[in-house]
Amino acid sequence: MIKEAIDKILGLAGIHTEQIGEQVFTNSDLRRVHEATTETLKVRNLGGIVDYITSNFDGKFPFIVHIQSPTHVSVVTGYNRDLQRNLIIEANALLPDINFGSYYNIESFNILLQSCFVQTNTRDALLSIVGNVKDEQVTSFGDDGVSQQVTAKTGVATVENVKLPNPVHLKPFRTFVEIEQPESAFVFRMKDGPSAALFEADGGEWKLRAIAEIKVYLDERLEDFINDDKVVIIG
Repeated sequence: MIKEAIDKILGLAGIHTEQIGEQVFTNSDLRRVHEATTETLKVRNLGGIVDYITSNFDGKFPFIVHIQSPTHVSVVTGYNRDLQRNLIIEANALLPDINFGSYYNIESFNILLQSCFVQTNTRDALLSIVGNVKDEQVTSFGDDGVSQQVTAKTGVATVENVKLPNPVHLKPFRTFVEIEQPESAFVFRMKDGPSAALFEADGGEWKLRAIAEIKVYLDERLEDFINDDKVVIIG
């Protein structure tokens, strides 16, 4: 009964806060009061990042622009008193779905090349090959087990065996459209059906080049803010 009375009296007392070092505590079980964080803005391009920073809409400088990958860039603040960063805005690239390493039938592969790859001479050469295949049989030849040939139409009335190029260098859409899509090597394979596939063959080196290109893009457009120590870009 006495304990309940004491708890009641303590409950009627006002709630106080006290700062100890950089942390704020309250006399209500001495629980730490966390600093509020922002709701993250989400955009789909690098231009959205640039527009937000240059507008100084919220006046929350300085910012760190973190290029986390070829498809993800985030803008964060410095540490708050809880040693947490506010994630202000993030951009995630809107990209087509390309399944490297998977075989497509010829019609689907043709559409994939035209809709998901930047136009280059190599891309056009592949389109010419797969668009003129006349035989379902894909022949392997050569001692290395890599070279292939197909029967394809090469003229108005000419059909002959065509050696498949390997490796091929292509520019699929894999990063933000504001920058040049990085070119990289692929192994081009076909099999009976016929069907075709592309296998990535650069060990992911294209990702480093894409990140570097994103940094150049942002450096150029945020130069004044970088010089004024309002923005730091890392990638």
